[in-house]
Amino acid sequence: MKDDGRPLFLQIAEQIENSIVDGSLAADTQVPSTNELAAFHRINPATAAKGINQLVADGILYKRRGIGMFVATDARAQLLERRRRDFTRQFVAPLMAEAGKLGMDAEEIKKLIDVWEPQR
Repeated sequence: MKDDGRPLFLQIAEQIENSIVDGSLAADTQVPSTNELAAFHRINPATAAKGINQLVADGILYKRRGIGMFVATDARAQLLERRRRDFTRQFVAPLMAEAGKLGMDAEEIKKLIDVWEPQR
């Protein structure tokens, strides 16, 4: 796990979410157990369980009694929708606020995006 100041259980949950979003964990696929996650990341199993339980509470994972945790059928769609909302709030809203201060409208921003090339 990386030490980015966020609690480890959130990092575990985000790692699983990322695997769902990128398709490496499909709907109804079993996710690693808390013991497997704990051993892999060298953390307390209770910490791994807290991350898993957060995803269950969010409806991203579901439990099959005696078998383990599985990816919910609509988990990827839920995560994409949430991440789009977060992206808008964290990046688009501040971008448009700053653009407004500079006298730029949405059309100017669209043109900038159309010609933008990532730095290499």
